[in-house]
Amino acid sequence: MVQAQAAPPSSPAAGAAFGDSTNELNIEVGKAVLVDTAQPMQRVAMGSGDVAAATAVTPTEIMVTGRGPGETSLIIWDNHGGRQFFTVKVHASAGLTGDKLDAIRRELRYELPGQTVRVSYDNNTLFLRGTVKDLTSSARAVQIASTAGKVVNLLAVTVPKSDPQILLKVRFASVDRSRALTLGINLFNLGLGNALGGVATGQVSPPTIASGAATASGGTGIGMAAGTAGSATFSQEGSIFTFFPGLNVGADIHALETEGVVQVLAEPNLMAADAKQASFLAGGMYPYPVVSGSTGGLAAVTIQFQEYGIRLNFIPTITPRGTIRLQVAPEVSALDYANEVQISGFAVPGITTRKVNTEVELKDGQTFIIGGLLDKTITDTFEKIPFLGDIPILGKLFQSEIKNKNDTELIVLVTPEIVSPLPAGTPRPNLHYPDPNFIPPNSNIPMHQPDAKTADNTLPAPPSTIPVETLIDSMKPEKPLTIESNTGGFGAAGSGMGSGGTAPATGASGP
Repeated sequence: MVQAQAAPPSSPAAGAAFGDSTNELNIEVGKAVLVDTAQPMQRVAMGSGDVAAATAVTPTEIMVTGRGPGETSLIIWDNHGGRQFFTVKVHASAGLTGDKLDAIRRELRYELPGQTVRVSYDNNTLFLRGTVKDLTSSARAVQIASTAGKVVNLLAVTVPKSDPQILLKVRFASVDRSRALTLGINLFNLGLGNALGGVATGQVSPPTIASGAATASGGTGIGMAAGTAGSATFSQEGSIFTFFPGLNVGADIHALETEGVVQVLAEPNLMAADAKQASFLAGGMYPYPVVSGSTGGLAAVTIQFQEYGIRLNFIPTITPRGTIRLQVAPEVSALDYANEVQISGFAVPGITTRKVNTEVELKDGQTFIIGGLLDKTITDTFEKIPFLGDIPILGKLFQSEIKNKNDTELIVLVTPEIVSPLPAGTPRPNLHYPDPNFIPPNSNIPMHQPDAKTADNTLPAPPSTIPVETLIDSMKPEKPLTIESNTGGFGAAGSGMGSGGTAPATGASGP
């Protein structure tokens, strides 16, 4: 601690204000000086607390401590109205150029072996120069040097290898099984007992019975009659049809069973760089109307488009453990016309969707399977004629039943692999074309230029090292890819199409 004696203010003349005195204090970082004043103090003010701090020890003693390199002001007011000004200059510790620098260099050699890092000190600032192997080493060198004060990073970094490419092999397997069973009986009378009529449960379309001349025909819309009593016209063919001419009665028995299988399979292979997103869609877009309000009492309808099909979004990330952490979201959707709705005269189908959003971690070449996405539905509709349908054995003639079964299963297999592109000069794999002369060339000039590398079409050799800030700037995320929307807009009254398919035009659909 250094003791400084403040110069006493000059005695002012009677009726005159006290004068100001200026002194200079020089302190090292972490050390303190003691300032004595001739008069007891009333107030003390320090210009910058980051450079120095002032603490009143006694009414006539102030301890000033250096905090950081720099320059500031100290003002002292005494109880007689006098002021004293001090210029406080704080310097870095003189030991920084000796033992402190040696300690920093020793730590750098220990933490970064085999890497050339030089440390110099000038004007209260440490400068780092040399070459390190990666950004982690650069950040560690700055962290070590910053223990002694301000650091300027002038290090160069060895140019790293290109990011690895990750190929994602995905297999979609979707199987839809459906089974329908229809069972029903329609009874009709064309003249027995001079009566016309029939008995039907309603689920199976009954024949249309009318009086008229005797006719007979086959196929859809069957017309049959006995004598001249009446006729029966069938709008739906039955599995079993029987008619008794002598009695003018008949039966239409429907016993149909339908089975169907729909299989959807896709095998997309997508490649993305480390920690970059990739997406895939195999499907289409269907239009649907949207009522956006009314203009002049008329509803304004626009046409928008919705994507459907097989979609895959994923982000692969290589972890320090050597595994691949994968965010994957597969989706399978299809149009469902069985659940369509009517909007302003337009039939809008529904969409059946099965999707998964998960995050897993695998090694290179391992496979995980997403299964168990089952959708099973059974619909059973049973109708009967009251009382008659409850009669044992004969009651079956007055009953009808329709049973529908749907069984859907989706399986997704995902396999990530780290791949590399074909080396330059390696023959490219050729595709097999069934007709090699499908589109003959228009000229004899090869259309796969350039055939040879020259100085004009060859990239310069990459440097061995680059500055740290250049490497960090190159690793920043790219500007998001902007894809123009394919969603065109059409007015319901034919008013036009939106420009570029991004702003649908509107029109009046009518009252």
